[in-house]
Amino acid sequence: MSLYNLDKIFKAQSIVLVGASERPGTIGNQLVRNLLNPAFKGHTFFVNPRYHSICGHKCYTSIKQIARPPDLAVIAVPIASVPAIIRECVETGVGGAVIISAGGKETGQEGQKIELMIKEEAEKGGLRIIGPNCMGIICAEIGLNATFVRQDPLPGKLAFISQSGAICSSVLDLSLEEKIGFRYFISIGSMLDVDFGDLINYVGNDPDVSSIIMYMECISNARKFMSATRAVSRIKPIIVLKAGKSKAGAIAVSSHTGALAGEDSIYEVAFERAGAVRVDTIEELFDCAELMAKTTVPLGKRLLIVTNGGGPGVMATDAIALYGMELATLDSSTVSKLDQFLPPVWSRANPIDIIGDATVERWRRTIEVCLDTRDVDGLILIYVPQALSRAKGVAKSIADLVKDKTRFPVFAVWMGGKEAAIGRKIFNQVGIPTYDTPERAVSAFRYMYCYVRNQQMSQEIPTRLKNDLIFERDEALQIITSSLNKGSSLLSEIESKALLGCYGIPVASTHAAETVGEALQIAKGVGYPVVLKVLSPDITHKSDAGGVRLNLQSDEEVEEAFEAIVTSARRYNPRAEIRGVTVQPMLTDVSYELIIGSKQDPLFGPVILFGTGGVMAEIWKDHALGLPPLNRLLARRLMEKTRVYQALRGYRNMPPADLESLEEILIRVSQLVTDFAEITELDINPLIVTRHQCIAADARVIVKATTVSGHQHLVISPYPEQYEMETTTARGVRIFIRPIKPEDAPALIELFNNLSFRSIYYRFLSPLKSLSPQLVARFTQIDYDRDMALVALPVKDGKVMEKLLAVSRLMGDPDGETAEFAVVVADPWQGKGIGSALMENLIRIAKERGVRYLWGHVLPENTQMLALGRKLGFKASWRPGDYYTKLEANLKEML
Repeated sequence: MSLYNLDKIFKAQSIVLVGASERPGTIGNQLVRNLLNPAFKGHTFFVNPRYHSICGHKCYTSIKQIARPPDLAVIAVPIASVPAIIRECVETGVGGAVIISAGGKETGQEGQKIELMIKEEAEKGGLRIIGPNCMGIICAEIGLNATFVRQDPLPGKLAFISQSGAICSSVLDLSLEEKIGFRYFISIGSMLDVDFGDLINYVGNDPDVSSIIMYMECISNARKFMSATRAVSRIKPIIVLKAGKSKAGAIAVSSHTGALAGEDSIYEVAFERAGAVRVDTIEELFDCAELMAKTTVPLGKRLLIVTNGGGPGVMATDAIALYGMELATLDSSTVSKLDQFLPPVWSRANPIDIIGDATVERWRRTIEVCLDTRDVDGLILIYVPQALSRAKGVAKSIADLVKDKTRFPVFAVWMGGKEAAIGRKIFNQVGIPTYDTPERAVSAFRYMYCYVRNQQMSQEIPTRLKNDLIFERDEALQIITSSLNKGSSLLSEIESKALLGCYGIPVASTHAAETVGEALQIAKGVGYPVVLKVLSPDITHKSDAGGVRLNLQSDEEVEEAFEAIVTSARRYNPRAEIRGVTVQPMLTDVSYELIIGSKQDPLFGPVILFGTGGVMAEIWKDHALGLPPLNRLLARRLMEKTRVYQALRGYRNMPPADLESLEEILIRVSQLVTDFAEITELDINPLIVTRHQCIAADARVIVKATTVSGHQHLVISPYPEQYEMETTTARGVRIFIRPIKPEDAPALIELFNNLSFRSIYYRFLSPLKSLSPQLVARFTQIDYDRDMALVALPVKDGKVMEKLLAVSRLMGDPDGETAEFAVVVADPWQGKGIGSALMENLIRIAKERGVRYLWGHVLPENTQMLALGRKLGFKASWRPGDYYTKLEANLKEML
């Protein structure tokens, strides 16, 4: 189903309401009233066999009686009747449906069966469905209110999406009081078809939407959600309240990683990776909605406070410290200007306390100075009631001043009851965010800054590792397959370490010993001191079973340890199969014990864990989570979230760890779980860090047979190495073609800087002087599910040189059926067939992905590109008034 079938819902020109009613107090009647709103200029039809007319409009017995199929059907009948109505919609050609009816899967098996029937009928005709069990939708652009709420929201640029109709009603009611406007107001319901990913794609690509606010209880398609959110969050804020924090997730406690990586913490890391900002309460969600609707995002985290009460200023200062923001520093020029009219006892610092007897004039002059102050990212005005000036007068005096002259967000915190409410109302009328406490204002600013920080972090360029990573995938597959063929899901310690070794992860050499004699022989060969651990497929946590003995210095100690381990293990689990012990050298000079692991979440796929390890891992709970794939930058950020990271950098007499080696191990683990969907859990605990090395002292892996193909178990598409190839162009140039990587950013900048003015103009259709960090990030950190960029590198003496000769780009629309192309070749390499080679591969990839329509804009004077386009099968078109020619192709018709 095409994403843009949603146009039939949100841009409907004709609507049929099935279940219309004239009976006051019913959902069907309220829907009638809302759909007859004069703001909607389209046609409205009603269906209900009980009526001949409703509110003076003819009422039909079925959709089939309507002369032309409506764009949208709004269905508000008992859910048992909905499958037949959906069938009728498909047969008559209705474009989309909003199902208000409740009683689906939330009621149990019968409801699930009905929803399945609805879905089957809809899929026969590509009918898109919002709901069931939803409140409906509001689209301000066309004046459409297909809900049963009693009031229309104010028009604006916010998009609000909610799984809860009750939350929708509450937010709508509050928005009217605070004068917050919406472009879309969507109750998504049970998400039988249209889900969060679809709607983020749709409203996010509407240029008149400034921000997206969401209330979420669950995600149905995590990969679609991540792809949509990563794309849209680059250009506009997405704020989400995810409910159910305390809900117990389905946690596999068979490993430390499984015990540590709970459901909500995985949602948290998914939102962060996607660029969405998560809030914790409905109050914070609404506060953020107000900020996004009324002001711009800040450039930094420095806040300036103006108050007529010292206490509230202190409260704001405490909140700034609590939330990790900063107090702006007053420069000498600002202090000097304020000295001219403020009382001598004013604070002469931030917060600016203008004293309780502040007049309206003092307020106004202070704010005029503050609005011109440098090095400020946000201004909080805190008023407390006092005798010499009233809340209303102060608000009236400064509202227009603040509205017209702000370079940064300004918040009005008018504290108090009825009098303060009058002041807040004045600010709301002119679009200035208002709060009743300093803490709420600072908290809302903090979330705005989180979005800014996310954007800054997304533009950072990851560096390359010193050496290329080599993986022995065939050997790793053999280890996994062998275990599954034996009917065993738990790899032994030796098998687990062998698997890690296939991916270049350093492991302590480990040998199995079934008897005391074998253990002694191995210990002598390894050299004392040694470690003995129980070898059993039935014992997960060896330490809990008394199955680990460290620092054994002699034959006698090995003999004693062997017997003690076996006895203790049998006592711990009498049914366990005890195969003996493993013997490995005792690692000395240990600086740190870490844990690195992975757990496969049912929704988000594999999740990477890093933190403090050892037997106390679950007690200390000093860990952080990340989603694969990882690069050096993402691996470093993962480590930085833990407390142990500060020690790893070197602390007092503790030496610094080799952080690059740790990054590399994280990347290798990430690649291992990326390549094998069979790995459900993986633990390296402890990962021993010494002065000279990082090495896995213990490891365990759980595998499970899977039908998942490729990388479909991931929510973020990894680097598609299947598109790598070495080739010779038609003009005899040997090149290596591969997808672009985030690490290519410096090479891309170098390529751009060496382009001629003509080449830049041909590629960007404008005289671009430089690539901004935002553009560099956008061009190199791509979503391989949605877009593709191929680069050409020279091959010299059989070696690929890290220099970009050309880049071709495929930019897919969210519908997956349409894509734009672009290509640029460095000037010295033009005319050598490189652009042609890149475009041929790009077209092949587009066809593989099911793209139907490919197009690109080319300047008329770019005769080389026009000729290449015609050669490849594109048709050139030009419309009067356009300064470019459009190359377009139906890929289904191309050979």
